[in-house]
Amino acid sequence: MPKRTLILLRHAKSDWSGDETDIVRPLAKRGRRQAPDIGRWLAVNLDSVDLAIVSPATRALNTWDLVAAELDVPPPTRIDDRVYAASDQQLLTIVRELPDDIETVVLVGHNPGIEDLVSLLTGESARMPTSALAVITLPGRWSTAGRDSAVLRASGRSPAQ
Repeated sequence: MPKRTLILLRHAKSDWSGDETDIVRPLAKRGRRQAPDIGRWLAVNLDSVDLAIVSPATRALNTWDLVAAELDVPPPTRIDDRVYAASDQQLLTIVRELPDDIETVVLVGHNPGIEDLVSLLTGESARMPTSALAVITLPGRWSTAGRDSAVLRASGRSPAQ
């Protein structure tokens, strides 16, 4: 059985200057510069991505749009309301529901859930500031992902940032 690759991506820097509600907060100028760098890093370091699961928050959707534009073949995208403000356990439920014919998934979300999921799956802590990613390898099926079952292959902001 092939190993699964889970890329956890925290949305790019958001703009706090307006009075928008949290879910519709846009990307800041810096975030719009950061997100394409992530896409270029993914394009160079991954063969392909089979699926992107994205929070419905505007900043997460915009981050993914800018990332995906840098990929040779952008994957199908699923917007999942459960990702917004999700805990690590809620995100783990989403991961465990993935079908086994999918090998590489990008999950675009928010802290603290993204950071906590890295720790839950790998037993390691990874700082996940805006535009950070964690590349995690999981053995076996998505449905069996659990505590300390995975390996953290890379984390942090892409080298271009």
